[in-house]
Amino acid sequence: MSRTLELSPNAHINKSLLDKYMALPMPDGKIQATYIWIDGTGENVRCKDRTLDFIPQSPSELPIWNYDGSSTYQAEGSNSDVYLHPVAIYRDPFRRGNNILVLCETYRYDGTPTESNKRKACLEVCERAAEEQPWFGIEQEYTLLDVDGRPLGWPKNGFPGPQGPYYCGVGADKVYARDIVDAHYRACLYAGVKICGTNAEVMPAQWEYQVGPCEGIQIGDDLWMSRFLLHRVAEEFGIVATLDPKPMQGDWNGAGAHTNVSTKTMREPGGLAEIENAISKLAKCHERHIRAYDPNGGKDNERRLTGKHETSSIHDFNAGVANRGCSIRIPRGVSDQGFGYFEDRRPSSNCDPYSVAEAILRTIILNE
Repeated sequence: MSRTLELSPNAHINKSLLDKYMALPMPDGKIQATYIWIDGTGENVRCKDRTLDFIPQSPSELPIWNYDGSSTYQAEGSNSDVYLHPVAIYRDPFRRGNNILVLCETYRYDGTPTESNKRKACLEVCERAAEEQPWFGIEQEYTLLDVDGRPLGWPKNGFPGPQGPYYCGVGADKVYARDIVDAHYRACLYAGVKICGTNAEVMPAQWEYQVGPCEGIQIGDDLWMSRFLLHRVAEEFGIVATLDPKPMQGDWNGAGAHTNVSTKTMREPGGLAEIENAISKLAKCHERHIRAYDPNGGKDNERRLTGKHETSSIHDFNAGVANRGCSIRIPRGVSDQGFGYFEDRRPSSNCDPYSVAEAILRTIILNE
């Protein structure tokens, strides 16, 4: 155990003691449901549990609930109730059995969506764009930290060797906490999140997993649930998973959420022309997309999109084949076969996938 993990209360708890309680049989007809939502920061998740006396088949059967929005940066103390509207159900990998995780949208007392509820507007756009069957895949990068905020495994009074050996690395001197990565991967698969891969990233203690391909709103639902599972798994190990797009200043890669996009037309023979058409539309809306690609209107991405460390500059829009220094990359295989998808490399690791998907669909399909 690293020296700083000794400071983490969670790393000290004897997890095996929990087993005898979790082995207790559930009363007939009872299940536990964890309601999960995005708080007022637009990037952190919250959760709380309730008992149900039935097994729901769809989110519409679940009760609307509420919570204290004054403690989540979403309401005043004098009028603090915020409502939770269930929108997606996942299997619970922690309690297992019939127990569930419930992703929720958040609404104010007057029925309007909270500021951090980007899902409602995204769903409306997805429905308008449905004929083109838009597929998304998101590459979620993140960094593991000790509880003191230092990247896991980094020397306390110095730095690891320069980047080079860590990407997709193997060995105790190159990768840290693969246990968390494997636990998270399996938890996502069990829950029903469409996770499709994972790898160690360029900076030591940085990792990536991929979610997709998902059609429409599912990319946002699955990515948010995968983030909840990541934080929840890391919590058990006494380690922090951060989605900060530039956790370490200096000659270190930042963290993004590269977004792969295709439409029905792009996936058919000759679709490369439609991909190029979409890129020309994206070029005209660069500033609008930058504002939508992190929770702080582009301020977080300013630290990451410098034109270095496999990024384009935040101020420029460019596109290229197999070029990881571009805003938009056309994979070499797509260019060769003449159809497929493109990769938008601008979204930050802490982006709201609902905002990203909405902006892309508005630009490339709805022509707004």
